[in-house]
Order: sequence, then structure tokens, then C-alpha cells
Amino acid sequence: MADRQNDVPLDDVPLVGHAFDGIQEYDNPLPGWWKWLFVGSIVYSLLYLPYYHFGAPGRSVAEKYDVALGENMRLQFAEIGELKPDEATLVRMMNDPGWVKVGESVYRTNCASCHGIDGGGIVGPNLADEHFKNVREITDILRVVQNGAAAGAMPAWKNRLVMNEQILVSSFVASLRGTSPANPKGPEGNIIPPWPEPAAEESPDAEEANDEASADEAESEP
Repeated sequence: MADRQNDVPLDDVPLVGHAFDGIQEYDNPLPGWWKWLFVGSIVYSLLYLPYYHFGAPGRSVAEKYDVALGENMRLQFAEIGELKPDEATLVRMMNDPGWVKVGESVYRTNCASCHGIDGGGIVGPNLADEHFKNVREITDILRVVQNGAAAGAMPAWKNRLVMNEQILVSSFVASLRGTSPANPKGPEGNIIPPWPEPAAEESPDAEEANDEASADEAESEP
């Protein structure tokens, strides 16, 4: 019988010299191009590793991603300016889907390892249920983010995150309340009242009417 691909009798094909369970293996070496490609990948890795992981700071993909993320965050913050650390701002940002996503990115980077990617709790408490250990009102979330809790088990972030990041991540944490994590941790703490409702925003027509009324009052004054 012959090998149809190479028209070489199978009896003439060299064997590797060992058998397993009565089965012998033909000696079919890998093609030269495959071997050189393998050698080239090893040589490339020896150059890649010191350049990107042990060279100058900022060369790795992760570091470049962090820089790009920071630049994008600064562009986004330019749209809202410096946020005020008060209840109205936290409630407003909690109900803004776009800024909640920004807060989520801060959360995933800094908080998910303890509280879970969906807020269900791991080492830290569950952030999605109605029980809270150190929070009585929404502004307490920002206070805990800034100053930490549980005698340092929850670190303080006031010197690690800028104020806008602190506010937005607090707003995202507030938005987790009432959601359904995949593996929620058991309840800790006490049930507290619901978060405040967002303030109703006046429509442009209403604002214009108020401006006109103010102008009429000013004109009618002696």
C-alpha cells in the first residue's frame, strides 16, 4: 500500500522507533517553515518581555489603557465641571444613565474586588439590597468612599480619587440598590429609607416664562 499524497510505499516510511499498544508511529517531521516560525516567536518574546514589561514606564498595554482612560475621563469631566458633594448632585448623577456608566468604570477598577462586579458583595457587604451598615442617607455613601470604614478594612479613597470620581462612584453605588446580583451576600446592617427623588427640572418654556415674569415685575416697579 502506498501513501496517496506522496506516492511513497508505507512500508518504506521511517518509523519513530517505539510502539504503544501495538501501534507504531510514522516519523513525519514538521515542515521547516513551521519550525522557523516557532523559533521566531520565541526570539520575539525575549525582546517583547523586557521592552514592554521591564522597560520604561508607560509601555505596557495596561498602562497605555490607563492613560487613555484618564484622558477620556478628563474630557468627560470638562462637560460637567467640578461637582458639588451634596445630596442633590448625588441623586441627579444616580439618575443619569451616561454618568452612571462613568461611575461604574471607577467602581469596576477600584471596588469590584471587594464588593463584586455587580455589587453583590465578596469581602465587602452587599450593595444591592436594602440593608446598610454605615449608611443612613445617600450622602453617607460619599463619606464612606472618602474616609473608609470598618477600621480600615474599607480604605479611604479621598486621596486616591478626584472629587468627581468620588461623587460618580458614590452615585453608581447608590444606583445598585434594588438590583439583583448573581450571587448576593447575606444582609448586613439595617434597612434605611429610600433614596430621595430627583428634583424636577424646569422645561425651557417654563424657564423662559419665569424670566419674562421677572422682567415684567422689574418694569412695573417705580
